[in-house]
Amino acid sequence: MTLEAKIASRIDLSAVPEVVPFFDAATNTISYVVVDTATRHCAVIDSVMDIDYAAGRITSDHADRIIAHIAAQDLTLDWIIETHVHADHLSAAPYLQDRIGGKIGIGAQILEVQDVFGKIFNEGTEFQRDGSQFDHLFEEGDSYRIGDLEAFAMATPGHTPACMTHVIGNAAFVGDTLFMPDSGSARADFPGGDAGQLYDSIQRVLSLPEEMRLFMCHDYGAGGGREIAWETTVAEERASNIHVGKGQSRDEFIEIREARDATLPVPKLILPSLQVNMRAGHVPRDEKGRPVLKVPVNGL
Repeated sequence: MTLEAKIASRIDLSAVPEVVPFFDAATNTISYVVVDTATRHCAVIDSVMDIDYAAGRITSDHADRIIAHIAAQDLTLDWIIETHVHADHLSAAPYLQDRIGGKIGIGAQILEVQDVFGKIFNEGTEFQRDGSQFDHLFEEGDSYRIGDLEAFAMATPGHTPACMTHVIGNAAFVGDTLFMPDSGSARADFPGGDAGQLYDSIQRVLSLPEEMRLFMCHDYGAGGGREIAWETTVAEERASNIHVGKGQSRDEFIEIREARDATLPVPKLILPSLQVNMRAGHVPRDEKGRPVLKVPVNGL
Protein backbone atom coordinates (compact mmCIF):
# COMPACT_ATOMS: atom_id res chain seq x y z
CA MET A 1 0.00 0.00 0.00
CA THR A 2 1.35 3.43 -0.92
CA LEU A 3 1.82 6.13 1.69
CA GLU A 4 -1.01 8.20 0.24
CA ALA A 5 -3.29 5.14 0.32
CA LYS A 6 -2.36 4.56 3.97
CA ILE A 7 -3.22 8.16 4.78
CA ALA A 8 -6.55 7.90 2.97
CA SER A 9 -7.38 4.72 4.89
CA ARG A 10 -6.86 6.53 8.20
CA ILE A 11 -9.21 9.42 7.52
CA ASP A 12 -12.44 9.21 9.50
CA LEU A 13 -14.74 12.09 8.64
CA SER A 14 -17.33 10.75 11.07
CA ALA A 15 -15.01 11.70 13.95
CA VAL A 16 -15.72 15.36 14.74
CA PRO A 17 -13.44 16.81 17.39
CA GLU A 18 -14.44 19.96 19.22
CA VAL A 19 -12.02 22.70 18.17
CA VAL A 20 -11.71 25.77 20.41
CA PRO A 21 -9.57 28.62 18.99
CA PHE A 22 -7.52 31.14 20.97
CA PHE A 23 -6.43 34.15 18.93
CA ASP A 24 -3.31 36.09 19.93
CA ALA A 25 -3.60 39.60 18.48
CA ALA A 26 0.04 40.47 19.17
CA THR A 27 1.31 37.79 16.76
CA ASN A 28 -1.84 36.99 14.73
CA THR A 29 -1.49 33.38 15.88
CA ILE A 30 -4.38 31.01 16.48
CA SER A 31 -3.81 28.27 19.06
CA TYR A 32 -6.28 25.41 19.39
CA VAL A 33 -7.63 23.12 22.06
CA VAL A 34 -8.80 19.97 20.25
CA VAL A 35 -11.17 17.83 22.29
CA ASP A 36 -12.34 14.24 22.09
CA THR A 37 -15.83 14.89 23.43
CA ALA A 38 -16.35 11.24 24.40
CA THR A 39 -13.38 11.00 26.78
CA ARG A 40 -12.79 14.72 27.53
CA HIS A 41 -9.15 14.32 26.55
CA CYS A 42 -7.54 17.05 24.47
CA ALA A 43 -4.51 18.37 22.63
CA VAL A 44 -3.17 21.92 22.40
CA ILE A 45 -1.83 22.94 19.00
CA ASP A 46 0.59 25.85 18.48
CA SER A 47 0.48 27.56 21.87
CA VAL A 48 1.82 31.08 22.47
CA MET A 49 3.93 32.63 25.23
CA ASP A 50 3.78 36.43 25.41
CA ILE A 51 6.95 38.48 25.05
CA ASP A 52 7.77 42.17 25.27
CA TYR A 53 11.00 41.91 23.29
CA ALA A 54 12.10 45.50 23.89
CA ALA A 55 11.73 45.06 27.64
CA GLY A 56 13.09 41.51 27.71
CA ARG A 57 9.97 40.33 29.55
CA ILE A 58 8.13 37.04 28.99
CA THR A 59 4.63 36.56 30.40
CA SER A 60 1.90 33.95 30.13
CA ASP A 61 -1.50 35.61 29.59
CA HIS A 62 -2.30 33.68 26.41
CA ALA A 63 -1.21 30.33 27.84
CA ASP A 64 -3.13 31.00 31.05
CA ARG A 65 -6.32 31.47 29.03
CA ILE A 66 -5.82 28.00 27.56
CA ILE A 67 -5.08 26.49 30.97
CA ALA A 68 -8.19 28.12 32.44
CA HIS A 69 -10.33 26.72 29.62
CA ILE A 70 -8.96 23.20 30.05
CA ALA A 71 -9.56 23.37 33.81
CA ALA A 72 -13.06 24.82 33.44
CA GLN A 73 -14.04 22.08 31.00
CA ASP A 74 -12.44 19.36 33.15
CA LEU A 75 -10.25 18.19 30.26
CA THR A 76 -7.17 15.98 30.36
CA LEU A 77 -4.28 17.22 28.21
CA ASP A 78 -2.62 14.42 26.24
CA TRP A 79 -0.53 16.30 23.68
CA ILE A 80 1.06 19.70 23.10
CA ILE A 81 1.69 19.80 19.35
CA GLU A 82 3.95 22.16 17.42
CA THR A 83 3.17 22.16 13.71
CA HIS A 84 6.69 23.57 13.09
CA VAL A 85 9.40 25.75 14.63
CA HIS A 86 7.63 29.11 14.61
CA ALA A 87 9.54 32.26 13.67
CA ASP A 88 6.94 34.77 14.86
CA HIS A 89 5.97 33.74 18.38
CA LEU A 90 7.31 31.84 21.37
CA SER A 91 5.86 28.45 22.22
CA ALA A 92 4.24 27.98 25.63
CA ALA A 93 4.71 24.20 25.48
CA PRO A 94 6.86 23.71 28.62
CA TYR A 95 4.76 26.21 30.57
CA LEU A 96 1.63 24.20 29.75
CA GLN A 97 3.33 20.89 30.44
CA ASP A 98 4.59 21.97 33.85
CA ARG A 99 1.08 22.95 34.92
CA ILE A 100 -1.29 20.49 33.25
CA GLY A 101 0.81 17.71 31.69
CA GLY A 102 0.84 16.43 28.13
CA LYS A 103 3.62 15.29 25.80
CA ILE A 104 5.34 17.81 23.53
CA GLY A 105 5.61 16.71 19.90
CA ILE A 106 7.05 18.11 16.66
CA GLY A 107 8.15 16.79 13.27
CA ALA A 108 11.32 14.71 13.16
CA GLN A 109 12.96 17.16 10.75
CA ILE A 110 13.47 19.41 13.78
CA LEU A 111 17.02 18.00 13.70
CA GLU A 112 17.68 19.87 10.45
CA VAL A 113 16.24 23.08 11.91
CA GLN A 114 18.35 22.72 15.06
CA ASP A 115 21.47 22.17 12.99
CA VAL A 116 20.89 25.23 10.79
CA PHE A 117 19.96 27.63 13.57
CA GLY A 118 22.40 26.16 16.06
CA LYS A 119 25.11 27.47 13.72
CA ILE A 120 23.41 30.82 13.13
CA PHE A 121 23.12 31.43 16.88
CA ASN A 122 26.60 30.02 17.53
CA GLU A 123 25.28 27.52 20.04
CA GLY A 124 27.86 25.44 21.84
CA THR A 125 28.06 21.69 22.19
CA GLU A 126 25.70 21.84 25.18
CA PHE A 127 22.86 22.53 22.74
CA GLN A 128 21.70 19.10 21.64
CA ARG A 129 20.74 18.88 17.97
CA ASP A 130 18.94 15.55 18.28
CA GLY A 131 15.41 16.72 19.11
CA SER A 132 15.76 15.45 22.67
CA GLN A 133 14.13 18.61 24.03
CA PHE A 134 10.82 17.22 22.76
CA ASP A 135 8.95 14.18 24.07
CA HIS A 136 8.10 12.83 20.62
CA LEU A 137 9.35 13.39 17.08
CA PHE A 138 6.70 12.63 14.48
CA GLU A 139 7.76 10.78 11.36
CA GLU A 140 5.72 10.83 8.17
CA GLY A 141 2.43 9.02 8.76
CA ASP A 142 2.87 8.53 12.52
CA SER A 143 -0.40 8.07 14.38
CA TYR A 144 -1.25 8.97 17.96
CA ARG A 145 -4.34 9.23 20.11
CA ILE A 146 -6.19 12.03 21.85
CA GLY A 147 -8.46 10.09 24.14
CA ASP A 148 -10.21 7.74 21.72
CA LEU A 149 -9.59 9.97 18.70
CA GLU A 150 -6.96 8.76 16.27
CA ALA A 151 -4.71 11.47 14.83
CA PHE A 152 -1.87 11.27 12.36
CA ALA A 153 0.88 13.51 11.05
CA MET A 154 1.60 14.35 7.41
CA ALA A 155 4.94 15.88 6.43
CA THR A 156 4.28 19.21 4.68
CA PRO A 157 7.67 20.95 4.44
CA GLY A 158 8.46 24.06 2.43
CA HIS A 159 7.83 26.85 4.91
CA THR A 160 10.31 25.02 7.17
CA PRO A 161 11.77 21.51 6.92
CA ALA A 162 9.90 20.32 10.04
CA CYS A 163 6.39 21.46 9.06
CA MET A 164 3.67 18.86 9.55
CA THR A 165 -0.09 18.85 9.10
CA HIS A 166 -1.96 17.03 11.85
CA VAL A 167 -5.18 15.29 10.83
CA ILE A 168 -7.64 14.60 13.66
CA GLY A 169 -10.95 13.17 12.48
CA ASN A 170 -12.53 15.66 10.08
CA ALA A 171 -10.12 18.44 11.08
CA ALA A 172 -6.62 19.16 9.79
CA PHE A 173 -4.24 21.65 11.37
CA VAL A 174 -2.00 22.97 8.63
CA GLY A 175 0.38 25.26 10.54
CA ASP A 176 1.83 27.80 8.11
CA THR A 177 1.52 25.61 5.01
CA LEU A 178 -1.70 27.34 3.96
CA PHE A 179 -3.52 30.54 4.85
CA MET A 180 -7.16 31.42 4.31
CA PRO A 181 -8.10 31.38 0.60
CA ASP A 182 -7.81 35.17 0.19
CA SER A 183 -4.36 35.17 1.83
CA GLY A 184 -2.71 32.32 -0.06
CA SER A 185 0.26 30.59 1.53
CA ALA A 186 3.15 31.13 3.92
CA ARG A 187 6.57 32.42 2.95
CA ALA A 188 9.27 29.97 1.90
CA ASP A 189 12.40 32.12 2.20
CA PHE A 190 13.63 31.17 5.67
CA PRO A 191 16.75 28.96 5.89
CA GLY A 192 15.60 25.48 4.89
CA GLY A 193 12.48 26.78 3.15
CA ASP A 194 11.67 25.97 -0.48
CA ALA A 195 8.80 27.30 -2.61
CA GLY A 196 8.61 24.23 -4.84
CA GLN A 197 8.52 21.94 -1.83
CA LEU A 198 5.81 24.13 -0.31
CA TYR A 199 3.70 23.75 -3.46
CA ASP A 200 4.05 19.96 -3.28
CA SER A 201 3.03 20.00 0.39
CA ILE A 202 0.00 22.15 -0.33
CA GLN A 203 -1.08 19.65 -2.97
CA ARG A 204 -0.90 16.93 -0.31
CA VAL A 205 -3.23 18.95 1.92
CA LEU A 206 -5.59 19.64 -0.99
CA SER A 207 -5.72 15.92 -1.77
CA LEU A 208 -7.60 15.37 1.51
CA PRO A 209 -11.40 14.99 1.23
CA GLU A 210 -13.04 18.24 0.13
CA GLU A 211 -15.18 18.45 3.27
CA MET A 212 -12.14 18.24 5.57
CA ARG A 213 -12.02 21.24 7.90
CA LEU A 214 -8.73 23.14 7.72
CA PHE A 215 -7.45 25.24 10.61
CA MET A 216 -4.84 27.97 10.06
CA CYS A 217 -2.02 28.91 12.43
CA HIS A 218 -2.11 32.58 11.37
CA ASP A 219 -4.46 35.11 9.85
CA TYR A 220 -3.97 38.79 9.14
CA GLY A 221 -7.43 39.71 7.89
CA ALA A 222 -6.29 39.75 4.25
CA GLY A 223 -4.55 43.08 4.69
CA GLY A 224 -7.18 44.48 7.01
CA GLY A 225 -10.08 44.00 4.61
CA ARG A 226 -12.04 41.51 6.70
CA GLU A 227 -12.35 40.11 10.21
CA ILE A 228 -9.81 37.58 11.43
CA ALA A 229 -10.70 34.02 10.36
CA TRP A 230 -9.05 30.64 10.86
CA GLU A 231 -11.29 27.86 9.54
CA THR A 232 -11.96 26.85 5.96
CA THR A 233 -12.25 23.59 3.99
CA VAL A 234 -10.26 21.72 1.38
CA ALA A 235 -13.02 22.49 -1.15
CA GLU A 236 -12.80 26.22 -0.47
CA GLU A 237 -9.02 26.23 -0.77
CA ARG A 238 -9.11 24.24 -4.01
CA ALA A 239 -11.63 26.65 -5.49
CA SER A 240 -10.34 30.04 -4.47
CA ASN A 241 -6.91 30.10 -2.80
CA ILE A 242 -5.14 33.02 -4.49
CA HIS A 243 -1.83 31.14 -4.77
CA VAL A 244 -2.85 27.56 -5.56
CA GLY A 245 -6.59 27.54 -6.30
CA LYS A 246 -7.99 26.98 -9.78
CA GLY A 247 -5.07 24.88 -10.89
CA GLN A 248 -2.02 27.13 -10.71
CA SER A 249 1.02 25.18 -11.85
CA ARG A 250 4.06 24.49 -9.73
CA ASP A 251 6.14 26.93 -11.76
CA GLU A 252 3.48 29.63 -11.48
CA PHE A 253 3.30 29.15 -7.73
CA ILE A 254 7.08 29.35 -7.32
CA GLU A 255 7.12 32.61 -9.29
CA ILE A 256 4.28 34.08 -7.20
CA ARG A 257 5.75 32.90 -3.89
CA GLU A 258 9.31 34.03 -4.52
CA ALA A 259 8.20 37.44 -5.78
CA ARG A 260 6.03 37.89 -2.72
CA ASP A 261 8.76 36.71 -0.32
CA ALA A 262 11.19 39.28 -1.72
CA THR A 263 8.90 42.05 -0.46
CA LEU A 264 8.31 40.71 3.07
CA PRO A 265 10.08 42.12 6.14
CA VAL A 266 11.84 39.89 8.64
CA PRO A 267 9.35 38.86 11.38
CA LYS A 268 9.74 41.08 14.43
CA LEU A 269 10.12 38.15 16.83
CA ILE A 270 12.21 35.84 14.66
CA LEU A 271 15.35 36.02 16.83
CA PRO A 272 13.78 35.13 20.19
CA SER A 273 11.28 32.75 18.60
CA LEU A 274 13.80 30.53 16.86
CA GLN A 275 16.12 30.31 19.87
CA VAL A 276 13.24 29.32 22.14
CA ASN A 277 11.20 27.14 19.81
CA MET A 278 14.06 24.95 18.61
CA ARG A 279 14.41 24.13 22.34
CA ALA A 280 10.75 23.06 22.63
CA GLY A 281 9.80 26.40 24.19
CA HIS A 282 12.63 26.65 26.72
CA VAL A 283 14.52 29.93 26.97
CA PRO A 284 18.29 29.42 26.58
CA ARG A 285 20.45 30.10 29.62
CA ASP A 286 23.99 31.27 30.18
CA GLU A 287 26.68 29.48 32.19
CA LYS A 288 25.19 30.86 35.41
CA GLY A 289 21.70 29.59 34.59
CA ARG A 290 20.27 33.00 33.73
CA PRO A 291 17.77 33.21 30.82
CA VAL A 292 19.36 35.02 27.87
CA LEU A 293 18.69 35.63 24.18
CA LYS A 294 21.28 36.27 21.48
CA VAL A 295 21.23 38.74 18.60
CA PRO A 296 23.46 37.40 15.79
CA VAL A 297 24.60 40.35 13.69
CA ASN A 298 24.05 39.85 9.96
CA GLY A 299 23.26 36.21 10.68
CA LEU A 300 19.95 35.86 8.86
